[in-house]
Amino acid sequence: MRVLMFGWEFPPHIAGGLGTACYGMTKGLAHAGVEVLFVMPSASGDEDQSSVRIINASDVAVYDTFHDIDEYLGKVQFLRVGSNLHPYIDPTDFTELVEEEQRNQSEEFKFYFRQKYKFSGKYGKNLMEEVARYAMVAGAIAAEQSFDVIHAHDWLTYLAGIAAKRVSGKPLVIHVHATSFDRGSADNIDTRVFEIEQRGMREADKVITVSDLTRNIVINKYGIDPAKVVTVHNAVDFSGREKLSVDRGVRDKVITFLGRITFQKGPEYFIEAAAKVLKVCPDTRFVMAGSGDMMNRCIRYVAKLGIADRFYFTGFLRGDDVQKMFALSDVYVMPSVSEPFGISPLEAMKTDVPTIISKQSGVAEVLKYAIKVDFWDVNALADAMYGLLNYPALPRLAAEKGREEVDNLKWDSAAVKVRRVYESAVSGKYKNVTP
Repeated sequence: MRVLMFGWEFPPHIAGGLGTACYGMTKGLAHAGVEVLFVMPSASGDEDQSSVRIINASDVAVYDTFHDIDEYLGKVQFLRVGSNLHPYIDPTDFTELVEEEQRNQSEEFKFYFRQKYKFSGKYGKNLMEEVARYAMVAGAIAAEQSFDVIHAHDWLTYLAGIAAKRVSGKPLVIHVHATSFDRGSADNIDTRVFEIEQRGMREADKVITVSDLTRNIVINKYGIDPAKVVTVHNAVDFSGREKLSVDRGVRDKVITFLGRITFQKGPEYFIEAAAKVLKVCPDTRFVMAGSGDMMNRCIRYVAKLGIADRFYFTGFLRGDDVQKMFALSDVYVMPSVSEPFGISPLEAMKTDVPTIISKQSGVAEVLKYAIKVDFWDVNALADAMYGLLNYPALPRLAAEKGREEVDNLKWDSAAVKVRRVYESAVSGKYKNVTP
């Protein structure tokens, strides 16, 4: 089986968990006998292609396949979205904006039609423009390649998946790693992103979600038929990774938060719990590793609580630095408000770090030996930290059993389930798949 897969990033150049998940999934699919053509907006040339063949969208010109723009737009007719990230707009204004831009898209695309588009592959101010251009190039790629099924990861690639489906006639599987409701509150979502997500889900033959938590959101918030929504939990890849030994330089215990410093990840709950723990365990240090829109706010909050001398902000970490941070940690905490899955707890547990996670995370569905608390229950979070710091038997049990548990969560197993979803989509069986 051959899959045309659309992603946005791929190691070693990643900005979050999406690229890491794509990497693990493609390696697992290769072991399952699936050939993957992995398309990304901007490839650097140093990506690991041992399990995939990378197609750089920046190297593809639409005119190589289509004689004129009208032929292309007649096949694709994908949703045209705004060029830049505007302030949130209401549904009525959004509809008017879409209709106006659809009227202008043919004339505009005539200018770009005979050119290659150099994608940044980033998440900057021109993100919406790149999402639309990516869909345009995707149609050309689909017309050139031979494959059995299309797989599109997250909302950035849904339009590309739709374009590829319309050009090729092949079935589309979309993979929901997160939704608009995970990135913001229910009354403050980007309507343009929601529209793209919903359209991708509706036009897909199958929808894969990374957890039952996300599956319920897809069904209840986006109105998608439960029969075509399948949960395949993420895994983690530890191949070629050795446990690091580092010189801590301090005797104090270290409790770590590692992730994007945004509302979704619950950083302020971590800070509040840290302040409570320091009142009874003053010889404890706290690390917030990551970056995000709430970083400055969190720094000010730490200063306000008077715990700045026990708190450290590292900035964004990747690769070996992440492993070094886990090696320095006695406890890892993921207090996410809404987490579709969450791979970092698996990485922590693999390195024998006792882990606390929120009940509002997808990974809570597959872990028995992580301590689970409600994200909003700061007292319970502080109690869990205190217990792991002061009762040696508890972290020993969590480390031993947690490592065994995580060892069984392999991408190869997840990939077998994904292949079954592909087979169901190709056969046209519109029914739920039991992986």
